[in-house]
Amino acid sequence: MAIQAPATRPANPRFSSGPCAKIPGFELSQLADAALGRSHRAKIGKDKLKAAIETTREILGIPADYRIGIVPASDTGAVEMAMWSLLGARKATMVAWESFGAGWVTDVVKQLKIDAEVKTAEYGEIVDFATLDFDTDVVFTWNGTTSGVRLPNGDAIPADRQGLTICDATSAAFAQDLPWEKLDVTTFSWQKVLGGEAAHGILVLGPRAVERLESYTPAWPLPKIFRMTKGGKLIEGIFVGETINTPSMLCVEDYLVALDWAKSVGGLKGLQDRADANAGAIWDFCAARDWIDNLAVDPATRSNTSVCLKFTDARITDGAAFAKAVQKRLEAEGVALDVGAYRDAPAGLRIWCGGTVETADIAAMLPWLEWAYQSEIAALTEAA
Repeated sequence: MAIQAPATRPANPRFSSGPCAKIPGFELSQLADAALGRSHRAKIGKDKLKAAIETTREILGIPADYRIGIVPASDTGAVEMAMWSLLGARKATMVAWESFGAGWVTDVVKQLKIDAEVKTAEYGEIVDFATLDFDTDVVFTWNGTTSGVRLPNGDAIPADRQGLTICDATSAAFAQDLPWEKLDVTTFSWQKVLGGEAAHGILVLGPRAVERLESYTPAWPLPKIFRMTKGGKLIEGIFVGETINTPSMLCVEDYLVALDWAKSVGGLKGLQDRADANAGAIWDFCAARDWIDNLAVDPATRSNTSVCLKFTDARITDGAAFAKAVQKRLEAEGVALDVGAYRDAPAGLRIWCGGTVETADIAAMLPWLEWAYQSEIAALTEAA
């Protein structure tokens, strides 16, 4: 017998972990003021880029002596820019608990060939930061986008560290507290929590990172888009809107619109509350059922943005096939799009819960998730 489908559908079924859902009520007409056909080096272009930088500073509470730059190639470009420009002055410690962190390990160990200690944890777990040597340069992700596990705080990072901390915060910024005084380099992309268009990254440099840039020259050649100094001095223009290469002014306008929306919902606190409510609805759903659970082992490390789930029903013998079938049902019904686990992650689902997602849509989607699960279990039973 067919299992009864829920009556209510999400108004917006987009739960992708990147690019993420646009801000509520988004319309293309909101981008009408974009400086299209104008040079990014003209006053109008510079003003918009500078506004994007300073509004980012305002909402995130980034200290005045930290530089903020808009750089090419999304968060990936920002992380690579930091690693290629800053690492090599001392030993490094590479920390990974999911696929993107593992990618940074590969770049540092195999491409840059830097002397590095590698610390890893399985999906769903996290590396104990109390075991790290912060007299080395430490590279880590704050929130594991593909594992749904985040660093709960920066308490283990010492204020008197000798090395730099380089933090990939792409799915944490605008949703989680980032202790700026503990982070020398922070990167993220506006395509995540604010639902911006892809291809642009944000690079935040603290004073210690700037000092390293001005006192150290890597042994390897740097591509033009990675160069942040000239004549031993920081190129300050990069951090006031004079980008290294040509940005999309349409994407910049989209980011400005998203930043204005963020302020309208209460800034950082409002965005955090929205993400917490979204993730909390899923956590409560899982707590009331014995067939699904959070991939994060420790509740203190559960992400409030990239919520990763695993099926725990013992009747499921092929986890990957089952999860894919559930995802396919949800997409076919138009109630949850792009919720499959990342390709390198354990079988399951990944549901984006950042601030641009409405809690009402999460609440409307979850009965469909139960319907899809029950339908697939029934199909397994019939096949047996």
